[in-house]
Amino acid sequence: MSSGRSANGREVQIPLQQVAPSLVAPLPITPPSHRAPAGFQPLHGGFRDVFVEKPEAKYCCEACRRVLCEPRQTECGHRFCQSCINDILKGFLNACLFKKKFFYCFQIFRDVCCHREIMALKVFCRSKANGCQEQMSLQQIPDHLNVCPFFEVPCPLGKCKERMMRKEIPEHLAWKCKHRESTCEFCMTKMPLTDLQKHKETVCPSFPVSCPNHCSFSSLPRSELTSHQHDCPKAQVSCQFHRYGCTFKGLNQEMRQHDSTFVAEHLRMMVKGNCLLENKVDNVKEELMERCKVLPALNSRLSELESQNEELREKNRQMEQKLANLQKMMSSHSETLMALEIELVSLRRLREEVETLRGTVDNVRTRLATLEQGGRSGSGSTHTFASLETQLNRHDDMLSVHEIRLADMDLRFQVLETASYNGTLIWKIRDYKRRKQEAVAGKTLSLYSQPFYTGYFGYKMCARVYLNGDGMGKGTHLSLFFVVMKGEYDALLPWPFKQKVTLMLMDQTPSRKHLGDAFKPDPHSSSFRRPTAEMNIASGCPLFVAQSVLETGNYIKDDTIFIKVTVDTSDLPDP
Repeated sequence: MSSGRSANGREVQIPLQQVAPSLVAPLPITPPSHRAPAGFQPLHGGFRDVFVEKPEAKYCCEACRRVLCEPRQTECGHRFCQSCINDILKGFLNACLFKKKFFYCFQIFRDVCCHREIMALKVFCRSKANGCQEQMSLQQIPDHLNVCPFFEVPCPLGKCKERMMRKEIPEHLAWKCKHRESTCEFCMTKMPLTDLQKHKETVCPSFPVSCPNHCSFSSLPRSELTSHQHDCPKAQVSCQFHRYGCTFKGLNQEMRQHDSTFVAEHLRMMVKGNCLLENKVDNVKEELMERCKVLPALNSRLSELESQNEELREKNRQMEQKLANLQKMMSSHSETLMALEIELVSLRRLREEVETLRGTVDNVRTRLATLEQGGRSGSGSTHTFASLETQLNRHDDMLSVHEIRLADMDLRFQVLETASYNGTLIWKIRDYKRRKQEAVAGKTLSLYSQPFYTGYFGYKMCARVYLNGDGMGKGTHLSLFFVVMKGEYDALLPWPFKQKVTLMLMDQTPSRKHLGDAFKPDPHSSSFRRPTAEMNIASGCPLFVAQSVLETGNYIKDDTIFIKVTVDTSDLPDP
């Protein structure tokens, strides 16, 4: 059992087997801010220093019997070194050595007061055996050892492993250290003493060496040996005309006699060599001339290939662009086709219902006619005739409702069939003269186009045109405006609307001199915010094109004009 404290302060007994493993773990190491300098504290147990006066028993560890190092006190009052108490806890020797009472980590604490008193005890220098007679407090030991002349330290040269007293370092560096700095007496280069002999034997440029040919020069600097080899009378050399075929080899002193004796032979060799060289030069010239003749053809062929390659690259780029456009068109058309198929299925169902109703109505009418003939012969069928008439009226009403729905579905089908999902609207306006007269008369001031979209899940838009002008352009110009409409997917799109808009009146002749204008939406305008009604206020050009230019140019053919509106979708993010 072990004693401990509960949350309310009462003492409780804890069985040893139930104590958590963390409670018998070694004590934490002293924080760095409280540590003594490295090498000052013993690795294990208490201090081994020689004290001037014998320490009191209260300063000694109960385990190692030495003076306490980093003292720890238990709840029962005994003191241990930190390393000793850690060994006791690691070995599960948790019984107090005297009172046979269990203790755990939470019953052990640092004895700061005892530590301070121990550090104030007087000791001899740790280098007393070497002759130091200094006395100081235990706390002053590290500072003293940093300057003590009798303290053993390693050689300051890293490669030397010898140790000596601090006062012997100058003598050691001057005479005894094998790695002390020395100077080569030949080239005056400084290096460690251990490298000096190898330096002299291998690389010293001023070290005296003998000639390998054993000539009269018995000693010369190593740096001059290479140049001496060319002039050494006993050096073995080849004739300088060996490249022309001379095979003579001999000493330098013999070579002079050979050169003077074989002058004619050497000249013949040179002439023969020159003839061979001239023949080779001629052959090379002929080969170069042949190759030069081919160069113009090769150059022209290379130019042709480069131009063909450039054309192929341009065609490839155009094909890639066309393919990308086709893919976009296929994507938009597939989406439109899907919507059309859905609407077509609804139309077929409605038409089947209408046909069924028409058949039912025809049957009722036939029966009604039969009953009318029979009614003339008897009055008992009056009630039946009235009920049939009521049923016929109900079917007529249902037929009217279905016909209205069918007309609405037809209209939606036409809108979907002409809707664009790539941000481009081509608006064909027929009966231009009649519509223009209605605008002048004030009957129909403006016309709206069918809706178009930047994508299947994109912005919904349309165009609005005033054939007789609006505002500043009324009576003199055609006014064209762009309208943002309320769409199904507005919640997924960025607002305000920021895409570039291009308005264009199409020239219907091959010259294609279209009239156009473009603008970037004003993000602060209410025309380009998210619509709350069916459509926003129109924004565009009141003075888009003068009536005189419109009616005298090539923009009206067969009483029809074409208006094109393009919205830039290149930087439009996917919803």
